[in-house]
Amino acid sequence: MSADAPVSVDEAINNFFKPISESVSGVIFYPIPFGSDHDVPLILLWLAFAALFFTFYLGFVNIRYFPTAVKLLFGKGMEKGDGGEISQFQALMTCLSGTVGLGNIASVGVAISLGGPGAVLWMTLMGFLGMSSKFAEVMLGVKYRIHPDPENPKKTAGGPMYYIKAAFEKRNLPKVGSLIAVIFCCFCISGAVGGGNMFQSNQVFQQLVTITGEAQSPIQDYGWLTGIVMAFLVGIVIVGGLSSIAAVSSKLVPVMAFIYVFMGLIIIGLNYQQIPAAFSTIFQSAFGLQAAGGGMIGAFMASILNGVKRAAFSNESGLGSAAIVQSTTNTDGPVGTGFVAMLGPFIDTIIICNITAMVIVITGAYEQSVDIEAVELTSRAFSMGITNADYVLTLCVILFAYSTIIAWYYNAEVCVKYLFGEKKSVENIFKIFYCLCIVVGAAAKLSDLIDFTDAVFLAMAFPNMIGLYMFAPEIKRDVKEYVQRLKNS
Repeated sequence: MSADAPVSVDEAINNFFKPISESVSGVIFYPIPFGSDHDVPLILLWLAFAALFFTFYLGFVNIRYFPTAVKLLFGKGMEKGDGGEISQFQALMTCLSGTVGLGNIASVGVAISLGGPGAVLWMTLMGFLGMSSKFAEVMLGVKYRIHPDPENPKKTAGGPMYYIKAAFEKRNLPKVGSLIAVIFCCFCISGAVGGGNMFQSNQVFQQLVTITGEAQSPIQDYGWLTGIVMAFLVGIVIVGGLSSIAAVSSKLVPVMAFIYVFMGLIIIGLNYQQIPAAFSTIFQSAFGLQAAGGGMIGAFMASILNGVKRAAFSNESGLGSAAIVQSTTNTDGPVGTGFVAMLGPFIDTIIICNITAMVIVITGAYEQSVDIEAVELTSRAFSMGITNADYVLTLCVILFAYSTIIAWYYNAEVCVKYLFGEKKSVENIFKIFYCLCIVVGAAAKLSDLIDFTDAVFLAMAFPNMIGLYMFAPEIKRDVKEYVQRLKNS
């Protein structure tokens, strides 16, 4: 392109956004030397250790109380508690609408294109371990939530900022707690805008470009227009607040998840003879066995790092975001709500992400990947498995992205109110800003957006885990008391 060539709207937006992305990701992904040739981002070690710690410290709560979680969800969980705004089922579906979506379609594509098929094995392991840290953060979210409106006792507000503040107040360090709580809110708002908003609209536009001719697509330079349409549709829902968001999510998530899983299982079933070979490919790639010589270590590290990173983006365990939504219900107290929350990582990472991965590996679509790909890789895999399946996938992508954007709006709204108070004017300004970011995301380049969204998303784990570690003994004690009550009832 010559210096005098006009710059498109999409290019102008991306040129503005790129330096911001590079600056933020450089801070969050501070490298820790691992061997002579590899670095491990500190944030990934922080997340992985926490997931391991709470799994062992709480006695494999993710396995022992899994049946209890299922029983609660489809029993008391279908009803609204006296102290909450929405039911357990609605709360879980709202959380899943922020995770069972492009995190399962696009993140798997990113993980495999960067780390090979083996990254999925590490995604699955992190999903399993992450069930424990998800339990801990949601349990504390319910226990330390507040009722900000005296005239409406059912209205609640909870999340890491509240239990972080409480943890430091118990140690006579209220100012330190307040500062760390504010830091979490800033990270959460940024994460909502980046990963929960802009990445979603970006992937919707990329999928629309893919099915309309890719490089020859007539809408190639009109990401901003796609963003405007999505912003309007999102605005219609978020105007109604939590009740509106939960109502849409509780209906939309089960339907879109069923369509996606059903289509994926059909492709896997039609290629059932390739299943053993697919598992072998994933296993060999996970341990770098497909690379030769010194490349084995590099392939092994790439597989682990991308698997752990995309798992965090997919199920958000350890980030604290789930505690914000699921603290609005109280069907069976803090521990019972925490048990139900564990089902989130199981559904979105262990089940749905693996279905996506098996489709990509079985069809061999990943072998054609030459650059960073997200939803494009998954779309190609589905179209290779079933003729015109990419059109059905496009519908799923749009619905998944839409539900994710509205769910993450609520997370950000609670943080905005924590920082600035219950002011309607501030809330309305943020709604407008949030919708404008949908337009920016649709027009930005994926490579720049990936770095930014990963950074601000994962950054929430730093302040959140401080609160979880400080309350670890209390979490363990409450679990024992809850289980004892179950035995005596």
